[in-house]
Order: sequence, then C-alpha cells, then structure tokens
Amino acid sequence: MPEVWINVAKKTGIEKLKLTTRDIQNYDELMQYRLKILDEHNLTIQDLQSVISTIKPLDGALEFTKWLREVTRFVIVSDTFVEFAQPLMAQLEFPFLLCHSLEINASGQITNYKLRQPDPKRKTVEAYKSLEYKVIAFGDSYNDISMLKAADIGILYCPPANVIADYPELPVAKNYIELRAMLEKYIFTE
Repeated sequence: MPEVWINVAKKTGIEKLKLTTRDIQNYDELMQYRLKILDEHNLTIQDLQSVISTIKPLDGALEFTKWLREVTRFVIVSDTFVEFAQPLMAQLEFPFLLCHSLEINASGQITNYKLRQPDPKRKTVEAYKSLEYKVIAFGDSYNDISMLKAADIGILYCPPANVIADYPELPVAKNYIELRAMLEKYIFTE
C-alpha cells in the first residue's frame, strides 16, 4: 500500500507529515513527532480515515498477494494501526495483518499509540521460527531491518537509496517481478 502518512501530508498540505521510517529510524521518535503535528493542526482520527479511504493498493499488489496465497502462507507485519488498516486490507482481500493500535479520546483526537510489543517485526519472525516455520521477509525501511536480519531470508523491497547504502548485505528487489522471482527461488528450491 502507499504510505498513509505521505497521503495525509499531501491531502492536508502539512509537509512535516511526509516523514516516514525511511527518514527517521527511531519509530517512537517518529510517532511522537507525528502526534505533536496532529495535535497542533487539530486533526482527528476521522480526518485521517477520510484520507485513508481514498488510498488504493500499488499496481500489482492484489495480484501479488493472490499469488502468495496460492504458493505459501503469508502474514503482513506492519507498523500501521488497526484504526487505519480496515479499508486498506479490504482492497487486498483481507490478508492476515499484525499491527499496532491507537489511543483515541472521545473527540477523536489521537492521544497516543500502543505497540503490540517492542521490536514487533523481529519478534514475529522469531515466533514463527520457534514454531519451525521457514521465514522469508521483505520490507523497505529502517523499521524492517531487524525483521529482515532475523528471517531465514530477508529482502529489501523498493527501498530508498539510504537504506540500500546502510544495508548492502541485503538483496534488493525493485518491483513485484523481481520479488516474485526471488521468492520462487527460495520457496521452490529449498
């Protein structure tokens, strides 16, 4: 899916909301920054959800998730929030999603966020591996790195140049065709 916060920034004209985990490595620092901006501009969960409802999956995403369902089991582990995810996941035919939640007051202001646990992406990989699943993970940002390194196979998918430069040991797929070819190699040959 396209980045929610970038879409909110475009719709509201608040450029500061364009920063993502591609820019700020510390997730708590990023979220506290976002919450402060939302408060300064009196944006509510309803404001964000109205933008989110207009976001469409990236070209090829639905077909890719359908293919994944045919060849393996998969789970999306995301730093998004339950309160954001419903319209997005509906467009991908409801894949299994693990994500965080928001704390929202009676007037709809987002007052805080709640992580499921610290470093949830890495811990999810570790949990699946403890169940003796082979784990192949892909992601694009700094918040994905611990997950990619914990996985049996970690792949950077469409990452920015700074992430590639910081983690040159990770293979890179630049589109769904390259990612599918990498996954086919790992799924069908090992």
